[in-house]
Amino acid sequence: MAPKGTLTNGNVHDNGRVNGFQNGRKGHTTSSRNGDRHKTEDGSGAYFESFEETPLHIAIWTYLGYGLLVVFGHIRDFLRDIGIEKIKSCTEPRLSGFVPLYQSWESFYTRNLYRRIRDCWNRPICSVAGAEMEILERTTSDHGWNFKLTDKKKKVMNFGSYNYLGFAENKGPCADAVEKNVHEWGLSSGASRQELGYQEIHKELDDLVAEFLGVEAAITVPMGFATNSMNMPCLVGKGCLILSDEINHASLVLGSRLSGATINTFKHNNMKDLEAKLREAVIGGQPRTHRPWKKILIVVEGVYSMEGSIIDLPEVIRLKKKYKAYLYLDEAHSMGAMGPNGRGVVDYFGLDPKDVDIMMGTFTKSFGASGGYIGGTKRLINHLRLHSHAAMYSLSMPPPVVQQIISSMSIIMGLDGTNEGKKRIQQLKWNLRYLRRRLNEMGFIIYGNKDSPVVPLLIYMPSKIAALSRECLARGVGIVVVGFPATPIIESRARFCLSAAHTKEMLDRAIEVLDEVGDLLRLKYSRKLLPKFSEDEVELVKIPTKRYVRPLVTIFPVPPTLSLLLSVN
Repeated sequence: MAPKGTLTNGNVHDNGRVNGFQNGRKGHTTSSRNGDRHKTEDGSGAYFESFEETPLHIAIWTYLGYGLLVVFGHIRDFLRDIGIEKIKSCTEPRLSGFVPLYQSWESFYTRNLYRRIRDCWNRPICSVAGAEMEILERTTSDHGWNFKLTDKKKKVMNFGSYNYLGFAENKGPCADAVEKNVHEWGLSSGASRQELGYQEIHKELDDLVAEFLGVEAAITVPMGFATNSMNMPCLVGKGCLILSDEINHASLVLGSRLSGATINTFKHNNMKDLEAKLREAVIGGQPRTHRPWKKILIVVEGVYSMEGSIIDLPEVIRLKKKYKAYLYLDEAHSMGAMGPNGRGVVDYFGLDPKDVDIMMGTFTKSFGASGGYIGGTKRLINHLRLHSHAAMYSLSMPPPVVQQIISSMSIIMGLDGTNEGKKRIQQLKWNLRYLRRRLNEMGFIIYGNKDSPVVPLLIYMPSKIAALSRECLARGVGIVVVGFPATPIIESRARFCLSAAHTKEMLDRAIEVLDEVGDLLRLKYSRKLLPKFSEDEVELVKIPTKRYVRPLVTIFPVPPTLSLLLSVN
């Protein structure tokens, strides 16, 4: 075996472990029947995802760790009940004959487990959340019950924000366009879409989004979560069936429940299970009556933000056509960050946007703004404009936010006359492949697809959740750590969100810190063969070229044709 820290044919970790490989869990498959999307165990194919099994001894220690925390939590609660320990949390009064208002387990978990490491979350930020950010330091004298600011700031590299293309910035063409927009349109539309809140700039955004997606029409919503939760009830109802991926986002879950439709889940990204559920639904029909379902809606995400996986979209489209179902695609994390043109997983697989019935996405990740959209046929969008709760009961998107989206989307599309958008897309892809490859080489267990902008690093044990976050922060690296109940109990993880704004020097420094902390906390559990993908496969764009086509700032009531002529001259 090669010495520690060396590579032999690309198949030896820095920790010297070479034995064993697991590339499937929770229904993940490695088979493919569509085009050239060859799923391979070594990462050499066009479509590679890795989900290494949790080592048995690590799983045992993780369960024991949570078990001990629960036991000690009950002991502390007993001491509080008999008056030995002071109750510092907000508890509801015990009224005779009344059912408890709060859920007892959630309160117990927050009080005795989450509270002990609460300093790892809700950190106050006092700067732009770009590639770097400043965090206000806090101290606690009562083990996480209360915090006090120290008036000190700490500058760290930001690997926790959804700033995939680096547009979350306070300078540059987007910021300049937004500043001019404020003087023209103000800060608020002052009304909902259906009550004089739909201005010309909103129409321009809707048209631009439709053009970007390659669909007939689009509608925009001021809140990303509400884009799902408030629009799904307009699409399906009683007598309809929703087939939802088991780890879909909470907004999709809530929207499905509010619709009143029957909900059935299938194993994550498992096309065999999805087809079995589709076949059963078509043959069996509705429960008891066995009447055919009014509609069958398949609900999936483009990129799953906890797993770092990418939906097997070509296979989903094949199944939805075969069984005459509808497809709802949530591209919140993939739009802007995936595909050669930044147009999401549809672009990534080279598919026809018309094969997706409802295309949903948000502007909070790649566009440095807020809100969401739904794209599709004119008939679909007109229906949502009339019946969506988001169009009736919420204000239209603030004009400065609209301008931020128009400006960043124009750059991505190349309508600003440069190839800055292409440069950012390729830089993001290079960054995420570089970080994944280096972390794999060091022996960390990394989940997800090689081209996913989310890179989950498995931690497992509850004590190491806080330790990793604190040690990285002390060394100038800001990360997001996630544990139960947001993840399975034995799959706590750190989630790295890459950005085109990260430089190679930043990535190298973060890798150096993770290598040091990984050895300190013994986090290098991986025993799988190293994947063969590389950042060298990504062609970077270095020199932008100028050719003015469309202005970034739209100032009505100047006609668009006149505005175009002014920009050229």
